[in-house]
Amino acid sequence: MDRLILMRHGQAERQAATGGDFERGLTPKGREDATLMGRLLAKSGATPDLVLVSSARRTRETFAAASAAFPKARVEFRRDLYHAEPGEVVTALEDEGDAVSVVMVIGHNPGLHELALRLILQGGAEPVALNKVRSRFPTATTAVFAFGPGSPNFGGPPVLEHLFYASENGGTGGE
Repeated sequence: MDRLILMRHGQAERQAATGGDFERGLTPKGREDATLMGRLLAKSGATPDLVLVSSARRTRETFAAASAAFPKARVEFRRDLYHAEPGEVVTALEDEGDAVSVVMVIGHNPGLHELALRLILQGGAEPVALNKVRSRFPTATTAVFAFGPGSPNFGGPPVLEHLFYASENGGTGGE
């Protein structure tokens, strides 16, 4: 894997009709922000070969909204990514081996937020980016990391290439 894209799901309903967290869907703003993030990724040249998606409804809907920007990507819906801790996300990535160059994970906080922060700290990103991610990783936020030679986990130290917040790119963003 040469590049990793971490995307938090779009803004979700406060409560599902069934009352269960797993079944909460996206709000209209959440769908718009997910579509926006897909377009930003495509424009930046960061399109995934493989997308690993938590099987929760809001993450599946986030993928559906963003996926028009990367129609050739293969997708896997994975229950183990539902509220996954950073280590569980890394395990899911390692399960894929070196078969693909660019992998995207669409998941949940706090796991994605914590993983993004760890990668930024490992890669020695600029203090502005570090402080920004340290303070918040709202819905639809997308971070793109490139990996060079020598990294113990993915082939090189992570370099933060892009950090997209929906609210800074014409979208709404959320909590």
